[in-house]
Amino acid sequence: MAVQLPEMNLVLLSPEILLSLVAMGLLLMSAWTGKESRGVIGMITLSGIVLAAVVLAGLSSATPSITLGGHFVDDRLARAMKWLLLIATAFPLLMSRDYLAQRGLDSGEYYVLTVTALIGAMAMVSAGSFLVLYLGLELMSLSIYVLAAYDRDHLPSSEAGLKYFILGSLASGILLYGVSLVYGATGSTVFTGVAQAIKAAEHISPVLLLGAALVVMAISFKVAAAPFHMWAPDVYEGAPTSVTAFIAVMPKVAAFTVFFRVLLEAFGALQGHWAPMLQLMAVVTLAVGSLGAIAQSNIKRLLAYSSIGHVGFLLIGLTTGNQLGHQSVIFYLTTYLFMSFGAFCVVLVLNRQGIGDQIGDYAGLAKKRPLLAFVMAMFMFSMAGIPPLAGFIAKLYVLMAAVKAGLLGLAVISVIFAAIGAFYYLRIVKIIYFEAAEQSFSMELSVSHRIVLGVSAILVLVLGIFPGKLLDWSLASVQALL
Repeated sequence: MAVQLPEMNLVLLSPEILLSLVAMGLLLMSAWTGKESRGVIGMITLSGIVLAAVVLAGLSSATPSITLGGHFVDDRLARAMKWLLLIATAFPLLMSRDYLAQRGLDSGEYYVLTVTALIGAMAMVSAGSFLVLYLGLELMSLSIYVLAAYDRDHLPSSEAGLKYFILGSLASGILLYGVSLVYGATGSTVFTGVAQAIKAAEHISPVLLLGAALVVMAISFKVAAAPFHMWAPDVYEGAPTSVTAFIAVMPKVAAFTVFFRVLLEAFGALQGHWAPMLQLMAVVTLAVGSLGAIAQSNIKRLLAYSSIGHVGFLLIGLTTGNQLGHQSVIFYLTTYLFMSFGAFCVVLVLNRQGIGDQIGDYAGLAKKRPLLAFVMAMFMFSMAGIPPLAGFIAKLYVLMAAVKAGLLGLAVISVIFAAIGAFYYLRIVKIIYFEAAEQSFSMELSVSHRIVLGVSAILVLVLGIFPGKLLDWSLASVQALL
């Protein structure tokens, strides 16, 4: 009996195939040339990412389609998120070149792991089934576990990688168990097949609800939503700063896209069950993020709790169930990308002098490096949601979506925690501008730092004043799911 293989349109997978070839080429190059290629391999990686962006641009005009029997989806949401993923990989590599060289971490394996993590994330955003979702998630996660522990001579880095690996493995196990329950209840792992089985069923199976809950829990771990956030502060603090910047953004973009796929495509008929769960999770996440950051003295731990707080807002947008809420999630992710990378780039600049991890290291920065202090203050104000910066528009649209959905109580709670969260952002600005300098701040900004800081600062300002184009792009990205 002949086995019928699913239809394969490899053109839809061309960005992933190209990046796979880049990863294999980097691995062979580093094995053959050793340390001699360290000054070149980073630029080759960035060139590969740019080439993948060119290929993706060629696909962007194509009609949305599926391949591999519905397991791989190429639609406007996938393409939009792949653009964000490419930026979320290129920016950390660009701004970390000097940091990696200074610490002897700029080996070929570092760049290979970064590219494989990107491939996994791109597979996740195009996942049309739980099988592709799991494969992409594991490829991304395993790469990031190693990156977190990459600075082997630094004990906190090894601890961060081990903790991330152990807890991440637990989350992967929970995901697999949840998927097995969903498959047992519906007979399908493809999202559209699951949705059809749920609609055709006379009643909702408790096994299905348990499976859906476990899947949501596993994805929540990847975005560090409370109470699955316990890994984030330690991993952010212990990992090399370049890796922390990568972890802070890239997995969130991939995981929230998966939330869209799973919750709206597969479990859309179960919204009455998963929406209250995520709304409660959003409140707890906002509380943990806002209150946990107040007592922090390490800037990377503070940014970890800050990212948890931002996840709370993203969860609110996700659970509104309306077009405005889903649009606000894409807009928020995009603005968060530039705010976060801008802040981490300032940390990396100070790391060149052996400082920057402690909040006190920024005292008096405005007196010695006024331009650097200004952009850092801009990123902090944007994260706090102060107009006319992009962070304000992002939070505003989430709140508007919550009110439109009748979630007035949730909107009020989020405003309260946003006000609390503004305290620790403004505390950093106060230290920068109103405390005496304890450091010489003699480090120089490289061209890479200037590019990342300049692009991030300009976009944070422009998207706050003129958000229309990005809002239209965000709406177009999610319309196919509505």
